[in-house]
Amino acid sequence: MTFHRIAAIVLRQYYLLRGSPARVVPMFAWVAIDMVLWGFLTRYLNSVAASGFNFVPALLGAVLLWDFFIRVMQGVTTAFFEEVWSRNFLNFFATPLALPEYVAGLVLTSIATSALGLVAMLLLATTIFGLNFLTYGVLLVPFLLVLFLFGIALGVTATAIVLRFGPAAEWFIWPIPALISPFAGVLYPLATLPVWMQAVSRLLPPAYVFESLRAILAGRPVSIAVLAASGALAAVDILLAGWFFAHIYRHAVRTGLIARYSAETLS
Repeated sequence: MTFHRIAAIVLRQYYLLRGSPARVVPMFAWVAIDMVLWGFLTRYLNSVAASGFNFVPALLGAVLLWDFFIRVMQGVTTAFFEEVWSRNFLNFFATPLALPEYVAGLVLTSIATSALGLVAMLLLATTIFGLNFLTYGVLLVPFLLVLFLFGIALGVTATAIVLRFGPAAEWFIWPIPALISPFAGVLYPLATLPVWMQAVSRLLPPAYVFESLRAILAGRPVSIAVLAASGALAAVDILLAGWFFAHIYRHAVRTGLIARYSAETLS
């Protein structure tokens, strides 16, 4: 892979953001809305709870981590959609750009945009609602890493789906985080789920992250082995997502699908 080609993909997204406030504002607006909504909800729950349990790290912290995962996934998919919307996607592959270089550019774009969103969420959660991240200790770092890896894997998979079925398939991509969240146990223990849903949850790395987060807040020891297994599972998901994207791309090239790529749904 050639670094300057990867950097060109990132630079393209930077120019898009720099020249369009309409693209920049949503990066912060939605995370701000989530932090404010859940922040005031946790304040209310703290005021009415007789047990003295602090809902801020349990709920607001979980929502922040989940929003970070969503920003990572959408950092990949939105960068891809920008090329689809502008009919620019095919132009990339009329150049010497290799497929791994293109995907790496999407990943680096996601790192930049998700980092900005994370900083915004941290500022709101800590300054306004008093969320103390020292509560989670050093395990906050592997939590973020696992969510980041799984977000990248899901983002790459989503772009492959749109590449295969056309831009109209975009509407199948936006709801994916909402569909996954019940199985990930973002706001409740996995034990509350039916058995079949728990079986699905075991395949999702975020489920282990949020179970570990609740264990910390409950004063229980966190299994490092389980957390490491979730990281390994996320890494495997990235490898599978990369293979899936490459497979779809080869199919699109072999069948001529990529040359007919347009704003219409493709069969």
